Amino acid sequence: MSAIPSEFSNVTAITKANIYFDGKVVSHSIVFADGSKKTLGLIYSGNYHFGTDKAERMEIVSGTCEVKIDASEARTTYTGGEFFDVPAKSGFDISVTDGICEYVCSFID
Repeated sequence: MSAIPSEFSNVTAITKANIYFDGKVVSHSIVFADGSKKTLGLIYSGNYHFGTDKAERMEIVSGTCEVKIDASEARTTYTGGEFFDVPAKSGFDISVTDGICEYVCSFID
């Protein structure tokens, strides 16, 4: 299990939200001094598919989701404190059936 930080210091927060699926998935980007970027977001109940350009690590802060990575048949449930990795040039299906799932997405080089 990953130790997901409760805060990030010395970052630039982008005020314009990234809004997907008619507002059912919303995130904000933060940029670190070294130029790396993360997004902090909320996923409301529903089923969604995301494509990836870069590899990503999705850390679940709170809530529960079920995930299926492209090219895999396995569906795995993740809860607060857990994470999953998605390869570059791939994607994943994510489902939230109850409440809101909060996440931190890191873009992996």
